[in-house]
Amino acid sequence: QVQLVESGGGLVQAGDSLRLSCAASGRTLSTYVMGWFRQAPGREREIVSTITWSGGSTYVSNSVKGRFTISRDYAKNMVYLQMNSLKPEDTAVYYCAATPNGGSWYDRNAYWGQGTQVTVSS
Repeated sequence: QVQLVESGGGLVQAGDSLRLSCAASGRTLSTYVMGWFRQAPGREREIVSTITWSGGSTYVSNSVKGRFTISRDYAKNMVYLQMNSLKPEDTAVYYCAATPNGGSWYDRNAYWGQGTQVTVSS
C-alpha cells in the first residue's frame, strides 16, 4: 500500500506562485512513476506532470510547460510541483498519484491522494 498526502494549495492571484507537496509513505517507490493531475469543475481530470522516482525523467503537459516544474526528494519521499506564473485557468483540485512503471494511472495498482485545491483569482 502507498499513502499519498498533498499539501500546499490555496488561493492566490494571477501571476503568483505556489508549491504543492506530496508526501508518500507505505512502501518503496523506486519502481513507480509519480504524477500530478488536476480537475477543474465540470472538466475531466487531466495530467499535469510526471516524474520517474528512480531516474527523474519528467513529462510536462503543454498547458503548463515553462511555468510548472515537478521534482522529487528521494530521501524524504516527497514529490513537489512548483507552479509559477499562475493563471485563473489553473484553478482546480490537484492530485498526486503513483503507478508502477509501465502501469496505468487508473488500475488497481495505482494510488491517489485526496487532492488539494488551488484557486487563482484574476
